[in-house]
Amino acid sequence: MSLALTRTATAYQVRPEHAKPVRPARNYGELAAKIAILALFSSLATRLATDFAETGHATGLLLVASEALVVAFTLFRRHASIVDRSWKARSLTMFATFGPPLLVLAPGGPVAPEFATLLISAVGLSIVVAGKLSLGRSFGLTPANRGVVSSGVYRLVRHPIYLGYLITHVGFVLANPAAWNFAVLITADFALMLRAICEEDTLALDAQYREYMGRVRWRIVPGVF
Repeated sequence: MSLALTRTATAYQVRPEHAKPVRPARNYGELAAKIAILALFSSLATRLATDFAETGHATGLLLVASEALVVAFTLFRRHASIVDRSWKARSLTMFATFGPPLLVLAPGGPVAPEFATLLISAVGLSIVVAGKLSLGRSFGLTPANRGVVSSGVYRLVRHPIYLGYLITHVGFVLANPAAWNFAVLITADFALMLRAICEEDTLALDAQYREYMGRVRWRIVPGVF
């Protein structure tokens, strides 16, 4: 049985089963995840840095900068009071997190001018940076409550970092239009959407977050989702 709740901020009925208080004991699964993230990020950074040195194409470097923030905040985040350890939450986190580092460089070249892909990626990265600076050490991968943040870009949508990811991914895939990249990002970004819902199942256990949901209507894309 998973968390059961309605989708309105005023009528959440929560039966917390997978969202449990975090115990102080070392979580070896989380340690393994951090090691895997570092390894995948290192591989992605090496490939894109090599491509930049050979071609001068800088769009990929903005994706590296975005993913570097994921690594940094994951390593130094604060402990959560409640974490959703369900297999659903873990699977969504895995697909959303480990997808982007698997992207490849497209040999056929971009389908849009580089200034356009750079601009799109820069806008996405700016949103990601603003969101992560607002969160600080409250950032995490697994759905959890590390403190409710409602300031900065969180006044616009409830998951601005995810919006930044989506925009950055559009810029990268326009610069590297490979079938593999399309498949990876469609899977990862769909998991990202579902993960936003899953996160709110946990966060809505907190009355402060339910009040925040009543003030900020949209999760990721204003007017759409």
